[in-house]
Amino acid sequence: MLQTTKPSASQIVETWVADFNTACAAGDPAALGGLFLDDGHWRDIVALTWRIATTSGRGAVTAALPPAIAKAGARNFAIDPDRFPPRFVERAGEETVEAILRFDTNIGVGAGVLRLKVTDGQAAAWTLMTSLDHIAGHDEETERLAREEGAFERDFGGPNWLDKRQDAVRYADRDPGVLIVGGGHAGLTAAASLRALGVESLVIDRMARIGDNWRRRYHGLKLHNQVFSNHLPYLPFPSTWPNYIPKDKIANWLEFYVEAMEIDFWTQTSFEGADYDAAAGCWNARLKLADGSERVMHPRHIIMATSVSGTPNLPTIPTLDRFAGTVVHSSRFAEPAQWKGRNVFVFGTGTSAHDIAQELHGNGAHVTIVQRSPTLVVNVEPSAQLYDGIYYGDGPTRADRDLINTSFPTPVMKQAHKILTAKARALDAPLLEGLEKIGFRLEFGEDGTGWPLKYRTRGGGYYFNVGCSELLIQGQIGLIQYHDIAHFTADGVEMKDGRTLPGELAVLATGYKGPDHLVGTLFGPEIGARVGQVWGFDDSQELANMWMATPQPGLWFTGGSFSQCRMYSRHLAMQIKAVELGLRD
Repeated sequence: MLQTTKPSASQIVETWVADFNTACAAGDPAALGGLFLDDGHWRDIVALTWRIATTSGRGAVTAALPPAIAKAGARNFAIDPDRFPPRFVERAGEETVEAILRFDTNIGVGAGVLRLKVTDGQAAAWTLMTSLDHIAGHDEETERLAREEGAFERDFGGPNWLDKRQDAVRYADRDPGVLIVGGGHAGLTAAASLRALGVESLVIDRMARIGDNWRRRYHGLKLHNQVFSNHLPYLPFPSTWPNYIPKDKIANWLEFYVEAMEIDFWTQTSFEGADYDAAAGCWNARLKLADGSERVMHPRHIIMATSVSGTPNLPTIPTLDRFAGTVVHSSRFAEPAQWKGRNVFVFGTGTSAHDIAQELHGNGAHVTIVQRSPTLVVNVEPSAQLYDGIYYGDGPTRADRDLINTSFPTPVMKQAHKILTAKARALDAPLLEGLEKIGFRLEFGEDGTGWPLKYRTRGGGYYFNVGCSELLIQGQIGLIQYHDIAHFTADGVEMKDGRTLPGELAVLATGYKGPDHLVGTLFGPEIGARVGQVWGFDDSQELANMWMATPQPGLWFTGGSFSQCRMYSRHLAMQIKAVELGLRD
């Protein structure tokens, strides 16, 4: 009896890629359409369109992909022999063949991720992601070698490395090509990626010391996802570090990162706004310096890296003005010990609210959480870590994992997250049941997709439980619903049922405004209207105006998690490099 041999993952991919190359060369939409599933997706990350955009559905992909391929000169798609090999793998509950590809374009080399589904021996694309890997002649190694100095200096009386660094960072007689506003991990990853491509940038921040944006946050703060997904580009965290990194450790590392990566950084410098000079192709950016003086710089590009949660949201809370106690936003809360033995309200039920409540409780305060809206709760371990599963276990390098991580179109990501959220709910069932019994209102994200999409749409609305939920269930921390409050009094709140609850402090853990909040203020209403939405999903199923050119020339945005900034900062840098080289507008 003859035995049939199942084709290997590589054979399946090679056959599909050969057909794809033939269809691309012929510019044949019908042939291309036959290579995709009805629910197929194409995600481009600045390789073929200079945009980050997703196209979904065979018809839409067939219409959009051929002209993009022709315009970019995309060709020679092949399995990348230097990356993790093709494999059979389950994604979003579906059996797929996944492969990392390389291809050429008119300006450089691309990297892609392909996922095929095989039915009755026929393979068709479920997802295809195309991204720009590097610009020809301007990859990071070529740029590094161009900066390389000789083995020794012949003029031993001349300036050494330190002299040159100190002189460069002063910008005494020049302006940077790129001004980066915000010195947290978002700004630093952008600066490091730009420097790797030979583009000069200056980071400015109002903080007194690099890392203070983490250092000055509440005392017990740690990252709530594990170290494996949080590395910075070029300089990963040491292997000896803990899984959950404390805030001060992050702060100190950012300070070290600036020095090690030779990032130009001005502390105690405030960005006062900017006007765009279209004729000159640059900004008139107004800065207030540490000594109180002002300076106008003329960068060609401004990157806003002030975080997706940078401006505190202070909602109007009726009758709160009657409260005679202290009212502080969570971003300003820093000294829990002084509230020992005193009554405190914490407004909000996101991660910051719970952590601050737990910290106050640990310092002897009598804490009551005020819930304003239903909230997603997930145990920090193992449930919250399920969504970062691509970074665990043996397999691809971190660079390959990052590439794979960028390759999921939003609809597929939602499908995967629904499965993971159902698993998390099952794991956390005893905790969730306990919370519901005390009247805590729960929800589980849009269509049960969990916390990651909530982060991408509103930057919060969830809690990674590290013990506060148990304190609530046990009654050690109180819980009231905002809609049950009748009004505030000078010394607390009066409930609709007649109870009075005393309080001396109200911490407003009410979240932050989106990045677009500052655009009109800093750049004027016309530019604010032109740019529009920043963060949150747009019509192309992507985060609006993030890491790509905005409708306003020379204005860019970066932000998000450590992993997002690490993955997309290089694409942001390559786009700016392409503008500087005259390869795009």
